Amino acid sequence: MDAQTEALFRVVYAHTLAKSGKRRSALAETEHARTLLTGAPGDAVPFWALAWGPPAASVYSRAAKVHETLGDHRTAAQHYALAATARPADTYARIVALDLVAGAEMHLKRGSIEQACSTWHRAMDHMDGVRSVRTRKAVSRMRSDLARFRARGLRCVAELDDRGRDFLANG
Repeated sequence: MDAQTEALFRVVYAHTLAKSGKRRSALAETEHARTLLTGAPGDAVPFWALAWGPPAASVYSRAAKVHETLGDHRTAAQHYALAATARPADTYARIVALDLVAGAEMHLKRGSIEQACSTWHRAMDHMDGVRSVRTRKAVSRMRSDLARFRARGLRCVAELDDRGRDFLANG
């Protein structure tokens, strides 16, 4: 088995460990998966392993889920950002957008509303022309998450909420 495919298996296993409360083992497997990504780039990756795009993007996205499960929202946001940049945006616009949405949600959980808004805007940039149930749900959830900030009069929240409303109305 090539290194990138092994990295995919290891990071999925790491997520299972995290969900089982085995923090130390989950982090070790996640790190091992990331180390495997630096393996021989010429390795042939099986077709099925490319279903969600480049293996590195899938490993980063799943590593983000590991950190999210363990409550490390800062590291999860960083991995979601890595996942988004590791996929060709023109080919995987929906998945890039959803990685960015997940990253924005991590910023919000950390209390960083401005960074969350900025990341949500980037996600919505990738949603141009994309129509899917998951993106619509993501935008609806975003608007719901922003509701508690509207009364504060934050400009970034009002602009993003308007953009989300327009997206849902025109979809």
